[in-house]
Amino acid sequence: SCSTILKTLHFITRPLSDEEENFSLAYIITIHKELEMFVKLLRAIYMPQNIYCIHIDEKSPRDYKTAVQNIVNCFENIFISSKRERVVYAGFSRLQADINCMRDLVNSKVQWNYVINLCGQDYPLKTNKEIIQYVKSKWNGKNITPGIVQPLHMKHRTQVSYREYVHSGVPYVYPAKIRKAKPPHNLTIYFGSAYYILTKGFVEFALSDARAKALLEWSRDTYSPDEHYWVTLNRLPG
Repeated sequence: SCSTILKTLHFITRPLSDEEENFSLAYIITIHKELEMFVKLLRAIYMPQNIYCIHIDEKSPRDYKTAVQNIVNCFENIFISSKRERVVYAGFSRLQADINCMRDLVNSKVQWNYVINLCGQDYPLKTNKEIIQYVKSKWNGKNITPGIVQPLHMKHRTQVSYREYVHSGVPYVYPAKIRKAKPPHNLTIYFGSAYYILTKGFVEFALSDARAKALLEWSRDTYSPDEHYWVTLNRLPG
């Protein structure tokens, strides 16, 4: 029951400071296994003033999905992504999962400031307050999505077309030996981490700007597009 979950796991039920109450974070958590690890992660990052979008891999077992849904139902500020993907490691589906959650988050009533994406095997080293203070002191109004111009040994990821194979066994991404066209809008491709802390304004830009949409379409058949998409958009002038 929900009362048992809240009591036995000691979920925090009120903001621990005025600073935290006035600076809401959004979280995107993509999961597919290890329910206990997910619960520990959620317990560690949960604050009632934040908002959480959980993307469950569509390939996950039914009982796993049910268990996650039962936990989520206990909280007004946690929800399951309205559109779920059959996620393939290093495939476009992994990027699409984040974008699905972003669409839900920008339409939520919670006025969040930044979004942080995590996977089910992550765990925080800082408190909610420490994360907020770090973001406000060093990155106020800016994104944390570090990267460099795409190195030569990574060029193959965007020069040839890749496909996702999800039909049976372990899903994977494979090269289709079709050479890709150059990036749209003459964009320079940067390469960095798939994990980020992004402003709400940047998320709204990424979901609506013509260049962002064109880059997303172009990235559909690239290898691990989440490692170039956010950092490339972040390097656009302005």
